[in-house]
Amino acid sequence: MRKVVTAKDVADLAGVSKWIVIRTFREGASVSSEKRVKVEEAAKVLNYRPNLLARSLATNRTQQIGILVDDFSNPYKWSFLERFTEEAQERGLVTVLINLNSNFNHVSAVLDAAQRQLDAIVLFDTAFRDEIIKDMQMGEHLPPLYVLAREGQFPDVPSVLCDSEQAMKEIVEHLAGKGYKRPAFLSGTETLQLGLGRALYFQQSWASRNVEVVTTIMAGSYRVESGADAMRCFLNRTPAMLRPDIIMCENDVLAVGAMDVARSEFGMRVPQDMAFVGFDNIPLAAAPSYALTTYEQPRDQMIGRILDMIGGQATKHSARLRGRLIERSST
Repeated sequence: MRKVVTAKDVADLAGVSKWIVIRTFREGASVSSEKRVKVEEAAKVLNYRPNLLARSLATNRTQQIGILVDDFSNPYKWSFLERFTEEAQERGLVTVLINLNSNFNHVSAVLDAAQRQLDAIVLFDTAFRDEIIKDMQMGEHLPPLYVLAREGQFPDVPSVLCDSEQAMKEIVEHLAGKGYKRPAFLSGTETLQLGLGRALYFQQSWASRNVEVVTTIMAGSYRVESGADAMRCFLNRTPAMLRPDIIMCENDVLAVGAMDVARSEFGMRVPQDMAFVGFDNIPLAAAPSYALTTYEQPRDQMIGRILDMIGGQATKHSARLRGRLIERSST
C-alpha cells in the first residue's frame, strides 16, 4: 500500500518545521519567500497534497457549496449547472448537487447541508416559499443562503437574476417595431414570483405604448407538454379573429410546445399568423425548425456574482443583471 505523504515528510525534506509547511498551503498565511520556495519544491518532489479535511477543521471552511435544484427538465439549467461547477472548481470549490423532491424538501436539504458543514447554499431557480427561508434562518449554525436566477423576497438572502423589467422593455420594443399589436403572455404558473414579474413587466411595457389588453394563458408548469396543452386549449376556444398576433412565452420550453401545436395541429404559419418569443436561449431555440426569438440570461455574470459573494470578493446584496435579446425568424 502506498504511503501517504504528510506535512512532516515535506518539512523533513525542505529542512523546515511542519508548521511552516501547513502555513505555506494555508491561504493568507505569512511565510517568507525563501521558505515558501523550499516547501513548494519539496512538495513537488514528494507529490504532496494538503489534507483538505484537516484544513477545514483549522479554518472552519470546507470549500464546498451546496446547490439546490427542484426541476431538471429545463435545458437552460444544464448549461448553468455546467458553468457553475466549472467556475467553482477554478476557484478551488467543490459543488454538491442536491435534488429537491417530494421526499427531500428545502428544509431537509438545508439542515442536511448544515450537518455536512457546507460553506454556502445556492437555491438555483427553485420554487421556494419565503416563509420556508425565514423558518430556516431562525435556526443556528446554518450555511449562508443565496438565490440564483430567481427573485428573492427575504432581505437577508441575496439573489442574483436577469433583469426581467429591462428584458421585457427590449422585447416589447422589438415586437412593436415589427408591427405586432395583440399580445398574449404564456405563463408556466401563476404562483411563482419570477413568472409574475415577467408577465407584469410585459403588460406594463405594452401599456406604455397604449396597448392595455394582454391576454394571459396559463400552462400550469414549465414543460413542453404543458405549453402544448395550454396552446391547444386556448386556440380551440378562441375564434381566429380574436387570437393574439404575438405570444410571449415565459421560457423557451413553453414556446417550443406552443409552436408545435400552433403549426402542426392548427396549420398556423410562424410568424405570419402568430409570432412567438421565448426566454433563456436554450440550444433548441436556435434550431432551424424553431428559429425562436428569445432573451438570453447573463449566465456567466450571474454565476460570477454569486461566487464572488460566497468567497468574500463582493458585498452581499441582490443584483439584477442585463441580458441580451436574440432576434430570430419566429417574430
